[in-house]
Amino acid sequence: QVQLVESGGGLVQAGGSLRLSCAASGRTISNYNMGWFRQAPGKEREFVGAISRSGGRTSYADSVKGRFTISRSNAENTVYLQMNNLKPEDTAVYFCAAALGVQITTTPNTYMYWGQGTQVTVSS
Repeated sequence: QVQLVESGGGLVQAGGSLRLSCAASGRTISNYNMGWFRQAPGKEREFVGAISRSGGRTSYADSVKGRFTISRSNAENTVYLQMNNLKPEDTAVYFCAAALGVQITTTPNTYMYWGQGTQVTVSS
């Protein structure tokens, strides 16, 4: 089992930045591809980005490409999501998740473990 705990969410003005963290326990995340997803009220959970086990490959949703950056520290068992130039449409609960496999994936049902989420609110 992998337990994931997100932190770093909050209220920020449009154009601002936040850095989310996802701390893992139970097992090392070095065996897992890690993803970030978000869910706004009344909407389905959507892919934000993902990073491979070694950190050598990343993938991003078009809506965040160029603004968000995923990184990881396997030594610290932590994954990060740096969010810059935030927009009101980025408002959502953000979740981190862990998946096995060779390729990083964008679909939620391929991820085995999930955190409880952290709220990000961007005001206009």
